Amino acid sequence: MINIDDLKFDEKGLIPAVVVDSITKKVLTVAYMNRESLEITMERGLTCFYSRSRQELWLKGETSGNYQHVVSITADCDNDALIVVVEPDGPACHTGAESCFFNTLYESDTLSEFSLEGLVGLIEGRKREKKEGSYTTYLFEKGLDKILKKVGEECTEVIIAAKGDDKKETIYEIADLAYHTLVLMIQMGISLEDIHRELASRHVIDKKVKQEKMT
Repeated sequence: MINIDDLKFDEKGLIPAVVVDSITKKVLTVAYMNRESLEITMERGLTCFYSRSRQELWLKGETSGNYQHVVSITADCDNDALIVVVEPDGPACHTGAESCFFNTLYESDTLSEFSLEGLVGLIEGRKREKKEGSYTTYLFEKGLDKILKKVGEECTEVIIAAKGDDKKETIYEIADLAYHTLVLMIQMGISLEDIHRELASRHVIDKKVKQEKMT
């Protein structure tokens, strides 16, 4: 664990801060902090930056209500840049976009970025647009009972594969189960954020239990 005195601010007394969403892991924005704004950030648990154009401090969300609650702050190996992980109350960008980074400059023709958020978006699209021939759309058309049946079947397949000590097959079946679970979540209006919050609350409880056992 380092402290603020270990950081290397530039000749203007600033340090770049890359702000990342704790749930989606998306980069929300890149801003600058000086010592005072960083101290405020750490004291209040809310991001506070230094505006180079206005040359003044600004607490993110003070006017918009889109505060960023700080989960952690980590310095790089040279202690001259920060990653600030946050739970945002709303969009990070002044345009209303979730992230300030949405202007694509280049995309590979052969490589693609995968994320659970992207998969959820694809599944949600199949529910809205009812694409003909889509298995996902078929599940939504059949309804909750069909989706539940598939979740149950995939649970069984995971158990069989794991019981057979077949790692490759178990991975395959877990992926199937994860997909059908996401379909169920979307059918019921459950978001990844809902699951994240539930797991996070259990993590806090688990830490308390461990602490109690140690005392």
